[in-house]
Amino acid sequence: MARALLLILIAALVGVIGWSGEPLTLPLAMLFPALWALARRRTIAALVAAAYFLAASRGLPQGVANFYGSDIWPGLFLWLVASLAFVAIHGLLWISRPGGRAARFALAAALMAVPPFGIVGWAHPLTAAGVLFPRWGWLGLTAAVVGLIMMMTRAWPLVAILLGGIWLWSAATWTAPPLPDRFRGVDLDMGQSLGRDGTLARQRDLITSVTRAGGQGATIVVLPESALGFWTPSVERLWRDALASSDIAVIAGAAVIDPQGYDNVLVAISARDAGILYRERMPVPVSMWQPWRRWLGQDGGARAHLFANPTVELAGRRIAPLICYEQLVVWPILQSMLHRPDAIVATGNGWWTVGTSIIDIQNASTIAWARLFDVPLVTAFNR
Repeated sequence: MARALLLILIAALVGVIGWSGEPLTLPLAMLFPALWALARRRTIAALVAAAYFLAASRGLPQGVANFYGSDIWPGLFLWLVASLAFVAIHGLLWISRPGGRAARFALAAALMAVPPFGIVGWAHPLTAAGVLFPRWGWLGLTAAVVGLIMMMTRAWPLVAILLGGIWLWSAATWTAPPLPDRFRGVDLDMGQSLGRDGTLARQRDLITSVTRAGGQGATIVVLPESALGFWTPSVERLWRDALASSDIAVIAGAAVIDPQGYDNVLVAISARDAGILYRERMPVPVSMWQPWRRWLGQDGGARAHLFANPTVELAGRRIAPLICYEQLVVWPILQSMLHRPDAIVATGNGWWTVGTSIIDIQNASTIAWARLFDVPLVTAFNR
């Protein structure tokens, strides 16, 4: 019993520290498979998985309470429900025979990286590849997979020491991903009013922020998710007129609605033209993406374009967009990297994350992936 409690405690610590929002702590997540493999019973393996996942996603209850303006209980319920896929897969795939656990864990990791289970595949240990093997690309991802598998063998202490040495070397030489040339991200502090305040005054404030960024040498300015509110012909006209005398292009978040629901999008605006640049592949489940509505014959909710538009073209550059929740799961970024983008554009509207480390974790994850594939990164967030 003492051994089991120790494994569960260490798994929780790995979840808390590894997913603290600091990129350089991500390699601690590589310890999770060793802890899972050291469990002597299926129930203990499931509890180890639960401790790791719940600790890593600890900001969810408070975030849900902030979003809905409610007490903590709905958030706690969703937090536990969100963990079910991770815990169930790692519990069911655990076997008592040590020699087969590596293959079982590899299967669990693959399942949690892609839909449907990957939709809640937060805190994936593979994210650490960008810290351990920066600029190695797919070779670095492969090396991380091998490292995870080796952590479930009897040689795991030696593997942990080797990975620890690589981690120290990476930390000593660590640099953040560069900004794409002539890009500038604009962070905002407008709280929950962003995207909900559709007044002319708000649009003019945003235009002023863009003009200021352009005055600092940027030709492509990125605004956060939902910045423009609803994308309408009137909003398009206002922005194109405002940019008429400049060569600035704007990438900004907006929503496109129709009778069946809405798309969470990024639009591109310049003096010459404007239109939808990207439709979000994975909106936030429950609060935005509500697939059960369609099953019940109801309208509403955001659409998920799961494998659509992994990259988009703007000003002769191939861009990999990631909106908010897409930065927490694995397949959107890996799908985008298959197309060799010139830049990653990551946006978010995180007013509801106040009091949590969710935005920091999103940033850490995106930074790690950008470093792994050596791709410049620009971010724009609202808090």
